[in-house]
Amino acid sequence: MSDPNNEISRFLDDVEKFLKQEQELYGDVLYPMGVDEPAQENEPTVKPKASQHVAEELDLFGKPTTSSIPLKKSARQVERPYPDEPWVSATTLDDLDNQICGCLKCPLGKTRINFVFGVGNPNADVVVIGEAPGADEDEQGEPFVGRAGQLLNKILEAIRFKREEVYICNILKCRPPNNRDPLPEEVELCEPYLWKQLEVIKPKMILCLGRIAGQALLKTNDSLSALRGKFLDYRGIKLMVTYHPAALLRNPNWKKPAWEDVQLFRRTYDEMISNS
Repeated sequence: MSDPNNEISRFLDDVEKFLKQEQELYGDVLYPMGVDEPAQENEPTVKPKASQHVAEELDLFGKPTTSSIPLKKSARQVERPYPDEPWVSATTLDDLDNQICGCLKCPLGKTRINFVFGVGNPNADVVVIGEAPGADEDEQGEPFVGRAGQLLNKILEAIRFKREEVYICNILKCRPPNNRDPLPEEVELCEPYLWKQLEVIKPKMILCLGRIAGQALLKTNDSLSALRGKFLDYRGIKLMVTYHPAALLRNPNWKKPAWEDVQLFRRTYDEMISNS
């Protein structure tokens, strides 16, 4: 059995290397302006001092929590029915992608470069969900391929998941202009595609990245601090909301609670697998 302390140490080493590369590109700023994820609501924004060494900002992870938190269902969540459209009968992800990739239901379809469907294991136990594609994702047609995506890969590896083992997607499949937040009407039109993805994959758990994605899925205005650290229900699937990787790059003080979140996520996954 691997030593958790060694895993954490390797994770911190990987993140340090990543941030040093960012420092070489952008100077003593953890993340350039204009990132996809806005500052988290009701969370203090901590701007690192230019004189601080990147490695010093990494020593923020604490020991994982051990308490087991029960699943809670959002009182505001109301499940809507599927629209009466042909793609609803799709039985595979490829079939679904082929049927919806030309979607023009909202104006985002006319401004996108690529329809960003999702990537990963079609039989994954874990699905990772963000709010919408960014510039890199729009260009490459794959979710989480930019700097935040690289950090997401490291986070997954730290809790013993490989990128190819999970499934990664967004609520919206097209990039909003200037990476603005998704509009309610865009979520309403695009979210049924996510339902179908989950229906085909049949995951055991969802890791939801960021306040915006959490609020959109759970139909709530609760802050990230009120949403994270526990399991909620999304269409019958255990869902945990945690920080978006872009926010972690910009705000080092959020790395400790994010680490606690993903450790709890992994422990709960292990318990679920052992009891199945």
